[in-house]
This record gives sequence, C-alpha cells and structure tokens, in this order.
Amino acid sequence: MEYISLSDYLKEKYNTKVYKLSLTSGCTCPNRDGTISTGGCIFCSEGGSGDFAAKGLSIEKQIADAKSLVDSKISSKIPPEERKYIAYFQSFTNTYGDQERLIKLFDEVLSFKEIVGLSIGTRPDCLTDEMVNYLSLANKNKEIWVELGLQTIHENTARLINRGYELNVFEDAYKRLTDAGLKVVVHIILGLPGETEDDMLATVKYLATFNPTLFGVKLQLLHVLKGTKLSEMYEENPFHIFELEEYCNLVVKCLKLLPRETIIHRLTGDGPKKLLIAPMWSGNKKLVLNTMRKIVAKS
Repeated sequence: MEYISLSDYLKEKYNTKVYKLSLTSGCTCPNRDGTISTGGCIFCSEGGSGDFAAKGLSIEKQIADAKSLVDSKISSKIPPEERKYIAYFQSFTNTYGDQERLIKLFDEVLSFKEIVGLSIGTRPDCLTDEMVNYLSLANKNKEIWVELGLQTIHENTARLINRGYELNVFEDAYKRLTDAGLKVVVHIILGLPGETEDDMLATVKYLATFNPTLFGVKLQLLHVLKGTKLSEMYEENPFHIFELEEYCNLVVKCLKLLPRETIIHRLTGDGPKKLLIAPMWSGNKKLVLNTMRKIVAKS
C-alpha cells in the first residue's frame, strides 16, 4: 500500500531531503511539577520522551551540536550551504511556562536561514491564546507544526496512563490551532495496557474523521523503559507486548484507515537502548524498518 511519509512530503516541498534537529526548550510539564500531577505519564522516562536531545546548553550551541551530529550522516553530495533542517522540540511540554521566554527562543531558532520549520511537542491544555497567535504569525514565514500527544481516545486508558486531560480538551486545542492556520501532528501509542486491537483502531478511525483533515500522525510503539511507572506495572503484572510482525500488521491496518493526504511522521519510534525493557526487538532499528517495509509493501 502507498502512503505519504514525512520524508516524501519534505523532499517534495523543499526539493531536497530535510533533517530534524532535536533541541530542548528547558520546559517542564504540568504533569510533573504538581500543577496536574507529579508522576508524569506512566510511559515517560526522566528525559520526558526527549532522551536524544541535548540539555543545559544555549540554543545556538544546541543547534550547532545537533547539526554536527546530523551532518555526519549526510551524503557529501549535499553541500553544507544547501542543507535544510526542521528544529524539533520534543521533550516535555514546549509551550508551558514563561511565554515571553519561549517566544524569544522560537524566534531565535527561526532566525537561522537553514532552519525551514519548527516542530513543537506540547499538551493540548498548555496552549495560551498568546502562543497560538504567535505561532500563527510565525507560520506565515516558516512552517510550524504543533505536535499533540493524544495517545488514545479512551478515557479509561487515559486515566491509567495519567494523561491528565480529557478528550474534549484535545478537540478544543485542535480546533483553535487549525482555525489559526497551523498544522497539527497527533501522537498515538499502540499497545497501551488493557487496549484491544479494536480499541487502538477506534483511535485511528476517530482521527480519520477530522475536519480539517489531520496534517500528520505519529504511530508510536509502546516501549517499556526503566525508571517509569509503566515498568513497575509490567514487572508486577506483565501485559501483552507486540511481537514485530504483529505490530507491523497493525500499522498496516492503521494506515488503511487514515486519509490519503495525512502525512505519516512515524511508524514505530525507538527508545534509548540503555533504558529499554520491552519489546527488545524494537532496539534493532534496521530489522524493524526492513520488516515494516516488506509488510507494508505487500499489503
């Protein structure tokens, strides 16, 4: 089957391959600082799902280091002056806190000529009118994506994973962002404890009904990581963990439900190997991607 990958979308739009720079904004999360909760979502590591980003550095230094890391993997056929990047703020909640500081930070990032866009991971309950207005204006000059961690539409699962907001909060945020002309990427997790395949597909079907059509989706395999509440649950009462082919077959079912124009930003994701408890096969990225391609191609 065919779908539009993020790489395809970016290459068509910018006429070259575009690379992500993983950065950190220095934000925390209301699900960690006591505003909503102190435990965070049960699957989140201490890095707040941003374990691959640099920490404690100026944004200029972060960009330089991230570019150096990415550039080491880029073909020498692409001259440095022609390389393009998306700045990606993934860890924690990147619109939470001092709005003036964050706006200044995003402005600084967008001032880099080689950075063609900004992807901001956040919560739907942490989007002030000031921030939405700012992002809407910035979007007129460079591409802005707002990434929202929905994970599931099922309220019982949302409570179990300590998401900290109800579905109507997400729906309101989606409307406010799309009304402001912003592109929204929605994260869902496949394999959450207690969810059946039908439950997971119901979340995907829900996203498929959006108007305007959802710009992007990230399908994320559930990882059990050391030091998380999820790991404690898994050790005390092991729940079902996908086998590789089982997961790939579910991804195919998800892709078939989504609108053709929705950009697929991720099919699985990978956690840091030093923290990974399960599924161990997910640590073999080459195996996962090759198996995924074969199963998707023949579907």
